[in-house]
Amino acid sequence: MSPIPQRDALDDKLNLVFAGKVVRKDLVRKVKVGANVPVFVLEYLLGKYCASSDEMAIQMGLQVVNETLANNYIRPDESMKAQSRVKEKGKYTFIDKVKVRLVDSQYWASAVNFGNEWIHIPDNYVRDYERLLTGGIWAQIDMRFEYDDENKGKNPFWIDRLTPIQLATFDLEEYRRLRAEFNSDEWLDVVMRSMGYEPEQLSRRQKFLFAVRLIPLTERNYNLVELGPRGTGKSYVIQEISPYAALLTGPTTVANLFGHMNGRQKGMVMIWDVVGFDEVADLQKMPKEVITTMKTYCESGTFQRGQEEARGYASIAMFGNTNQPIDVMVQTGHLFAPMPDVIRNDMAFIDRLHYYLPGWEIPKMHNANFTDHYGFVVDYFAEALKDLRKHNFTEVIDHHFALGPHLNARDRKAVRRTVSGLIKILYPHGELARDEMAELLEFAMEGRRRVKEQLKKMGSFEYYQTSFSYTLNETGEERHVGVPEQGGRDLIAPDPLPPGSVYTASVSDDGTVGLFRLEVSTSGGTGKLKLSGGVAGQMKESIQRAFNYLRTRMNEYGLGVEVDHTDFYVEAIDLLNNRQDCEIGVAMFAACFSAIRKSPVQAGLLILGDLSIQGNIKPLRSLTEPLQIAMDNGARKALIPIENKRNFLDVSADIMERVDPIFYSDPKSGAFKALGL
Repeated sequence: MSPIPQRDALDDKLNLVFAGKVVRKDLVRKVKVGANVPVFVLEYLLGKYCASSDEMAIQMGLQVVNETLANNYIRPDESMKAQSRVKEKGKYTFIDKVKVRLVDSQYWASAVNFGNEWIHIPDNYVRDYERLLTGGIWAQIDMRFEYDDENKGKNPFWIDRLTPIQLATFDLEEYRRLRAEFNSDEWLDVVMRSMGYEPEQLSRRQKFLFAVRLIPLTERNYNLVELGPRGTGKSYVIQEISPYAALLTGPTTVANLFGHMNGRQKGMVMIWDVVGFDEVADLQKMPKEVITTMKTYCESGTFQRGQEEARGYASIAMFGNTNQPIDVMVQTGHLFAPMPDVIRNDMAFIDRLHYYLPGWEIPKMHNANFTDHYGFVVDYFAEALKDLRKHNFTEVIDHHFALGPHLNARDRKAVRRTVSGLIKILYPHGELARDEMAELLEFAMEGRRRVKEQLKKMGSFEYYQTSFSYTLNETGEERHVGVPEQGGRDLIAPDPLPPGSVYTASVSDDGTVGLFRLEVSTSGGTGKLKLSGGVAGQMKESIQRAFNYLRTRMNEYGLGVEVDHTDFYVEAIDLLNNRQDCEIGVAMFAACFSAIRKSPVQAGLLILGDLSIQGNIKPLRSLTEPLQIAMDNGARKALIPIENKRNFLDVSADIMERVDPIFYSDPKSGAFKALGL
């Protein structure tokens, strides 16, 4: 027999302040192992029979709970047995999920595991529990069998009594008043234990990450994405914590999510508080129309079905698995890579996500991570989160802080909603100090910046302003907020590269930037140029032009012997992984010069510009975008064509301060300056 868990001070305080609304979480796990029922069903029974501090009473209560589940919970494969039991006994009580539909002028109930869709139900239950019509509820059902001569025994099952397995009433003001009895650290631990986790095993940051998982349950129209390793319980909150959330495990349709065109059947976003998508990689075959409609919905909460505009309040939560370590993902691509193509390549949709929860920071679930202490009965906690959806704390941050200039309208909305959600979870009474507010604000800004950093890595200039900050109203002090994995920063290393290696970039007509590390290696040969398989298009042409120019001028530069007796191998590594074609002739010229001289270019240098077959320098279309990329990824210097000198005045003061310009007028001066000669 396992040892009896020792109650601590927080257990005693929680039982005293929230008497009758808490349950020992290890009991839930014990029963859960042998019963495939939602947690709120188990905790309803445990709260009813095991609400005691006496271990003997708890064990007796556990026996009653197990007997109740054995005798009253219907397994899906026992539907005929259950129907027979009602018929033979005339009346029987059991636990099942009940749904109701209106057929012509009469309500008909269906009990999912009982296996009958034509059960008589009194109208008053439909009026009292509207969710019967919108997805169904788990309930304790008293059902009788009544043979009707007129209908020759057709549809003989009647519901006499229906008791929902959730709270009949909830007093939010009492919940908020009693919250004030706890300090912020105690309450954070209460929330963790209510979710089933042991706070002693978690860092404060990990506790906050778990709390973020609850935001969709308490904040309307909140869009969350979590990608991380398997086994971290990503979808647990949607599945088990609240009866008001629905989890999809595969592709869906517009009609299912948003309702039918005729308006007769409502969609999931109008029925549930949260619609979750588990294993998002499996959504690859989902119709593009779903994402298009979701884009509008995630922005405004509205969508068009037929001639009418409809509104929903459901939050969207998306969960997926990563297959690579985070450092590899950061260096080789962006953090939305595990998403299906229909989402991964849609920057407009990704921009509507309010928070990217870093699932790789969540510990994998082991026995030590689960608590044996007391937490809220989940249906009580779920009702608290649901009731708080009607309240709004988005303006609270303005009392102490002003958001920085890099946060656009969507960034501000995302940050405000995250802060609002965390206040509802951790400070529902609305009382928190300035430092506590700053902690929530920084956490909210980090999650939104993680989204923005990935959009920037995808290559669109409109998302390049990611230097998130906030200012203290009292002092005017500005504080910047980063992301722990650095969002792809320092792709341009601060240390010198080996000879023959340079960083280079180019910008397209639409403002998309390509960032590359060009590597030129040499071996004894006859002056041939050999390109790797990834070099193609305009990049290949510009590299060949630069190499041909070098061969025509090699004697002038005193390199004739070296070039004639050397083969050059060229590889271009796409640092942003956005497959942007680039013209990088000057970088190629400088890299060859560096390889031959066996001298590295200056550390932290980005080389810009292309050249013609005669060596004339081609200026860049714009300096702003590549220099922004250079600054954000660690460059300290930039080699720039002299023709672009006037364009340097267009770049931001932040870039001017952090990236030193080095101007050049011809390939030779560019190469010499790159090597610091």
